[in-house]
Amino acid sequence: MSRVLVTGASGAVGSALLGELAASGHKVVATDLHAPKKLPNGTHFIPLDVRGNDPDRIIAAQKPDVVIHLASIVSPTTRDFAYHVDVTGSQNVLDACLRHGVKRLIVTSSGAAYGYHPDNPVPLTEADPLRGNVEFAYSDHKRQVEEMLAKARTAHPELEQVVLRVGTVLGAGLENQITALFHKPRLLAIRGSESPFVFIWTRDLARILERAISDGPAGIYNVAGNGAMTVSEIAEALKKPVLRLPVWAVKLALAIAHPLHLSRYGPNQVRFLQYRPVLDNRALKSEFGYTPELTSSEVFDLWRKEAGL
Repeated sequence: MSRVLVTGASGAVGSALLGELAASGHKVVATDLHAPKKLPNGTHFIPLDVRGNDPDRIIAAQKPDVVIHLASIVSPTTRDFAYHVDVTGSQNVLDACLRHGVKRLIVTSSGAAYGYHPDNPVPLTEADPLRGNVEFAYSDHKRQVEEMLAKARTAHPELEQVVLRVGTVLGAGLENQITALFHKPRLLAIRGSESPFVFIWTRDLARILERAISDGPAGIYNVAGNGAMTVSEIAEALKKPVLRLPVWAVKLALAIAHPLHLSRYGPNQVRFLQYRPVLDNRALKSEFGYTPELTSSEVFDLWRKEAGL
């Protein structure tokens, strides 16, 4: 059994992971700015802010064999704050792992690291380039973190890495900027683009993270349930109409709405609706050894029912 330290343990994924680890026999240290609402018996909590020297101090004291780095900013906030959590925080965690002899680092990256580009292969494999998008903080930061990790793999092969490029995470009760789109009276789509979504169940992701501690091989893996759902399929499941607009009209609307704080997105972020990355999960199944229990459509159906839609 390993001694495991988890950053970002109070989020939806972290909470699901702690539940999976509770019965695993691993010694678990959960860290975050605030304690999880439910802390499983036997799990120790320590407050940790990844932006400063907390990672170095706490990893030195706790001496974990494995660090699972979940801490990240998903919901829109200031670019500076997000950068310090996503990029500076990841560098701090990585440096602490190298300094204090951690054996394995597990990081939740994102399919967003590939970027939202019209020439993205469909589906994307782990061999495809990470291009991100500067206009999307989350996408840009995930790309930068992966570049940081790639350099560390070359310079410090003694630290094993498991990097998970995760699709859209859904589960009962989970709400975020993606699910906010599904609560609208009508789904917005760019004319000529079906913008497929790939989903992964929170519990499947938690099980993948648990497997990565010991049984799962090091490497980089796309994480998504089988299949994808187009905007039309999502609209049909929700029994809602789709508002299909030309790209110029959406850009104009966002140019007006964003400065008035009526939309989280600006006109330069229309690519988010047009060119969503579709992830190939074959390596997850054949090399890592995990087949998600729920397909993308089954995950969405579970979330939809719990959300009362």
